[in-house]
This record gives sequence, C-alpha cells and structure tokens, in this order.
Amino acid sequence: MGQQETVATSLAGAVSDGISASLTEVDAELARRYPGDPGTRQPVHTVYVPGDNTFTAGTIRSWGDQALKALDEHAPDAASLASVLGIADELAAAVHDRVRAKLEREPVEDLRIDFEDGYGPRSDAEEDEAAARAARLVADAYANGTAAPYMGIRMKCMEAAVRDRSIRTTDVFLTGLMRAGGLPDGLVLTLPKVTYPEQVTAFVRLLEAFEETHGLPAGRIGFEIQIETSQSILAADGTAAVARMIDAAQGRATGLHYGTFDYSACVGVSAAYQASDHPAADHAKAVMQVAAAGTGVRVSDGSTNVLPVGRSAQVHEAWRLHYGLTRRALARAYYQGWDMHPAHLPTRYAAVYTFYREGLEQAAARLAAYVAKAGGDVMDEPATAKALSGYLLRGIDCGALDTAEVARLTGLTRADLDGFASPRRGGLTVTAP
Repeated sequence: MGQQETVATSLAGAVSDGISASLTEVDAELARRYPGDPGTRQPVHTVYVPGDNTFTAGTIRSWGDQALKALDEHAPDAASLASVLGIADELAAAVHDRVRAKLEREPVEDLRIDFEDGYGPRSDAEEDEAAARAARLVADAYANGTAAPYMGIRMKCMEAAVRDRSIRTTDVFLTGLMRAGGLPDGLVLTLPKVTYPEQVTAFVRLLEAFEETHGLPAGRIGFEIQIETSQSILAADGTAAVARMIDAAQGRATGLHYGTFDYSACVGVSAAYQASDHPAADHAKAVMQVAAAGTGVRVSDGSTNVLPVGRSAQVHEAWRLHYGLTRRALARAYYQGWDMHPAHLPTRYAAVYTFYREGLEQAAARLAAYVAKAGGDVMDEPATAKALSGYLLRGIDCGALDTAEVARLTGLTRADLDGFASPRRGGLTVTAP
C-alpha cells in the first residue's frame, strides 16, 4: 500500500459558505425556470379537426379507418410500404405490423378541436353552441374510453379583433367540461398567433379566474403556445420573445407549436416554398428549441399541406414527402408534429416506428454499457444516458418498442429508464411544473 497523501487546503470554510450564500437566489431561479422534462408522455403528433359538425363522437375511429383503408389500397403489405418509403428490409415487417396495430388501437394520440383557422366565420350563437358541443363530446369520449390520450381546443388568438370571442369560447368549453364531471387529465389548450408575451399573461389571467371560480388548484390548466409570427421569435428590442413567453406563462406552458404556413407567410416566403424544412422554419424552430430547453416545455414541428389523395402514384409521392419531413424532424429532436389528413397517419407512424426501431439495439447497448460501466467504442456521460433513456421511453410510449424487449436488451425496468431520463438535480427530484 502506498503512502497516504496529506490533504491540505488554504481557504477557510467561511469562503465556501459565503459563495453558497451568494448563489442561493440563483439556485432557486435555476430550479424554477429549468425544472427539466416533466417525464410524461409526449404525443408524436397533433390532429386538428374543425370545431363544427365535422367533429363527432366517431371522428377518431373514422380517422383510423380511413388511414387503414389508405394503407390497404396503396401499401397493403410490408414489402410495398418499405418499397415506397425506403424502409430497410429487416425492419419492414415489424414497422408495417405495428403501424396497422396502432391504427386499429389508437390512431390519434392528440386531437385538437379547432375554433381558429379551421373554423369558418360563424355567429356568436353558433360558436357558443359548437364549443358547448365540443365539451360534451370530449367529456363523453373520456368517460366511455374512446378518447385520444390528449384532447382539447384551439381557440382564437388574443388580438383585439377576436379577443372577446377567444375568451368566451374558452370559457364555454371549460365550463362544459366542469359541468360534465371535471377537467380530464389529457386536456390540452392551444393559444394561437401569439406575438407579445403580454398576450400569454392575459391568457394566464383568464385561466386563473376560471380556476378560482371553480375551486380548482392554482395552475391546474396548462396550454400550448403556437409560434406563427416573426415577432414571437425576435421581439422589437432584439430579444428572443419566445423565451419571454415561456416565462410569462408562469409554469403553465406545456408546448411550443410551430405554425408552418402562418410563420412562412409572415416572413415573406412564397406559397410554393412554405414547408417545414425551409431555412426560415429551421431558424424559428432552433430558437424555440433553445428557449424551451430545460424548462419542461416541449417543441412541436408543423405540418405539410400536401395531402396523400388520388391515385397510388400521387399518394406515394405525398407519403414520401411526409415520411421524409417527419424523419428529418425526429433527427432534429422535434418529436411531435401536425397531421392534417387521415392518410398522413400511416407515414407518421411508419416514420416514428422506423426511427425508434432502427436505433433500438445500439441505444440499448450503449445504455447497458453505461450502467455496467463497461468499455466500448463510445464514452458516454450522464447527459447521454439521459438522452438514451428518453429515446427508449418515447419509443415505448408511442408503440414503436415493447417494454419487454427494451428490458431484455438493457436489463432495466421502466422505472430505471425514468430515473435516467429525469435525473435528480442538486439532490432534488425534478418534477413537472
């Protein structure tokens, strides 16, 4: 045994105590602003349907049936789907089978009943009735087990011309849910066309008043912020307005959703080039991503307006576009997007499932090696273990992976994965806001 080293210091304990005391407020601010990911399921997409009679009790099942019909007509087996989309042969069968099973079991993960762009001009009485009807249908769906995991409405924005209508529709919808038994756990509200943080603050005031009126816990109702204007990315004073919007939400913001076409038009992109892979879109989403990082607010990509309809050649072309855009978004850590048509669902799930299944074995091996402190050709750190666990958990949540196969490859339980994906910070468990 070698000689034990003498440990010497030069600073009194008071120095360390003084430094810690000076950072107490910073520590508290860090915990408040950056609590980390909430650890809950994030849907892979959001489906928007008009708030008129287009939305019925059978809408979700109808979307699934239409998606299955499109799959049967234009890619009836694993080989044909793989050929259209370029899926590797060794993944084709598993992806195709899981896509079909998903469309049969849970075709829509997140549904938004739209009272904004997807809802044409109506009288106040008509919109009141439609909002009340939407509340009844959503409540019924959660009661009878036919709901999507997440459901809610997109009301109009908080700009002067439609502000009163936005407030009233929100009130009618939420009041209808309360009268039907209470707010469901999967409730999601989407506030569109936000340009100033003060509009977010105003919406927070609305929700605070509703919670107080109904005796709900403070902060019970969260909402998404839709990024559709240049002002929401860069404010007049040069600051990142989206970061200020997250702060203005006072812990209620659950997501930032990129609005492909409104944002593109706002910055002058010609209609033919308005797409989620345009450089203007990439810039906006990169700012959103950095602003949201660590806050627990998720980022969602937008949509494509190229619909998979018509003859097989036309459907296949639209499918390849949608599949490619979805894969591109996943690689850039935008794990959610919008789907505008039932025939988008096969390629949404095909892209998502291919993304998670093709990386399963490598991610599992790296995580298992990290846990075992084993060697390998990659030296991973705790942050990478967090990312690997998050990757596997998202794959499990959407149906791309099975808990049993992940456990077999990693030796870890779901609880273990959750622990790595949401590590403790400073000895405190990170929780959702």
